[in-house]
Amino acid sequence: MSAVDTSAAAAGPILSSAGRAEPSIPKKPRRPVGGIVGQVVQWVLLVGFALLFLYPFAWLLAASFKPRGQVFDNALIPKTFQPENYVQVFNELPLLSWLGNSLLIAVLAATLVTVMSSIVAFGFAYFKFPGRGILFGIVLATMMLPGAVTLVPQFLIWNNLGFVGTNVPLWGMNLFGSAFYIFLQRQFFLGLPREIFEAARMDGVSYWGMFWRMAFPLSIPSFVIVFLFEFQASWNNLQAALIYLNAGSQEEYTVPLGIASAMTRYSPTNGGHGDYQYVMVAALLVTLPMILLFAFGQRYFIEGVATQGRKG
Repeated sequence: MSAVDTSAAAAGPILSSAGRAEPSIPKKPRRPVGGIVGQVVQWVLLVGFALLFLYPFAWLLAASFKPRGQVFDNALIPKTFQPENYVQVFNELPLLSWLGNSLLIAVLAATLVTVMSSIVAFGFAYFKFPGRGILFGIVLATMMLPGAVTLVPQFLIWNNLGFVGTNVPLWGMNLFGSAFYIFLQRQFFLGLPREIFEAARMDGVSYWGMFWRMAFPLSIPSFVIVFLFEFQASWNNLQAALIYLNAGSQEEYTVPLGIASAMTRYSPTNGGHGDYQYVMVAALLVTLPMILLFAFGQRYFIEGVATQGRKG
């Protein structure tokens, strides 16, 4: 028998004792040592960076259970557990009012900027009209203006309207959308087949129907991305709250402004006793809505980012 026949017979089926042919089991190729070492290094780096990013949260969690004198001892396991901090904080600070105000403002701001930006973005993506590129360039050019440039004019506008001291300016600024979100959603809309909109238009669907019944369901990942980004930005917005709410009652504060005022209140230089454990509890509790929001929207967030990456 030739060498070719021998190799063919070796690779062929194996005859059992009963004479039946049994399929041969191919051997798995050995993974090279370099590939195993590379994966080990990759996992070590991932775990290391994960621990690095989780350390501040772990420190905050530990500090929230400590008594006043041990808050800043940098121990991740408290020497003295004081769980009553989580009960006493509601007697010390109007935390529920701050959470309610921040939640209302963040939902209104995120919803308004998502809807308004998407409407403008759909117009730039679908309609073809003279000067469209110039107008879109002007919209993008507004992103180059620092926030400090428009800070005083915005305050004067809201002051003349009589809304200073209320939460209206914190979400009312989103009534006209955002240049960044318009750009982001326009790129997403440009990836949708134009033929389906033209066919719908020929069937008598209105422009609003094209947006609401077709573009919106096909672009949910981009809507979720914009909503999450703006919700987080509004939830952590201390500057606007300092400008428009600082002169009002503490019950009307948002979470960032409330925590900042609590830091000042408990500071020994301002006559406080250094009860920063309540600030740590409040800071920990106010992060939970963001964690839950990103946990529920994670699938759409990753899908939207991946889609934008493929288009880019």
